[in-house]
Amino acid sequence: MTLHIKNVTKRFGDHVAVNNLSLTIPEKSMFGFLGANGAGKTTTFRMILGLIDASDGEIKWNDQSIGYHNSNEVGYLPEERGLYPKMKVKDQIVYLARLRGMDKKSAEKELTYWLDRFNVPEYENKRVEELSKGNQQKIQFIAAILHKPSLLILDEPFSGLDPVNVEILKEAVRDIQRQGATIVFSSHRMEHVEELCESLCIIHKGSTVVHGGLREIKRSFGKKNLLIDTDFDLTYLSSFPGVVKVKERMDGVELQIENEAVSQAILKEINSKGFIRQFSLEEPSLNDIFIEKVGASFE
Repeated sequence: MTLHIKNVTKRFGDHVAVNNLSLTIPEKSMFGFLGANGAGKTTTFRMILGLIDASDGEIKWNDQSIGYHNSNEVGYLPEERGLYPKMKVKDQIVYLARLRGMDKKSAEKELTYWLDRFNVPEYENKRVEELSKGNQQKIQFIAAILHKPSLLILDEPFSGLDPVNVEILKEAVRDIQRQGATIVFSSHRMEHVEELCESLCIIHKGSTVVHGGLREIKRSFGKKNLLIDTDFDLTYLSSFPGVVKVKERMDGVELQIENEAVSQAILKEINSKGFIRQFSLEEPSLNDIFIEKVGASFE
């Protein structure tokens, strides 16, 4: 059950929201779909789900388009809140699960399991509007996964969650993948994508700028990060040959350098100047790559 997106374009009048996008997302994989606000991520998700039609190209899941006939195979967590605020959690989740083909008893059993797992069993009979933003996100996540979809699309799944709940949700996402689901998710938090995804795509203004396996993308980027902590000033290294960027930190500096050889030259340069507490060479972060390719920083 592979998701194929082939030469897909979406126009809204004269505006091209998605431009000739082609992706293959293998079965049971975790795929990161990244881009700045307005890059075309949500539009792509809506086309995958059949909520809007592509202007050109085709999208196939298991060699079929997604529609009412196979919607029970798909789960979707939208970025915006999509629950009925006045309805009680249990009534709402069971209703949505039954629309996906589950019987009432199975839906209630699964709901109890997930509410317990997310440490919110007491919310079963509360109205959605009574919950905090973070707990609404948990309930919306449960609504997306209760029917055990084989394709799960998560648009900013960690939005509004504190660090403890982010970890709880991450572990849930990993478990769903282990059980055989294909997961596509977008996030503004690059570290979440690095931690969870084997492969990813970065789109900018509707077009692909990076696509492939995370390791290969980092390797092909070429540049490295060098972390140095010393008792003496290192800002002068901004003009050192091979140094691309200098970022000051509380415990020293982080240098972006052109290649590993530059680190050896820097070590030779600073070795006799004083005590070196840390000197470590690291792969570029996904955030570094994103900023260079898209030209915009994330908060």
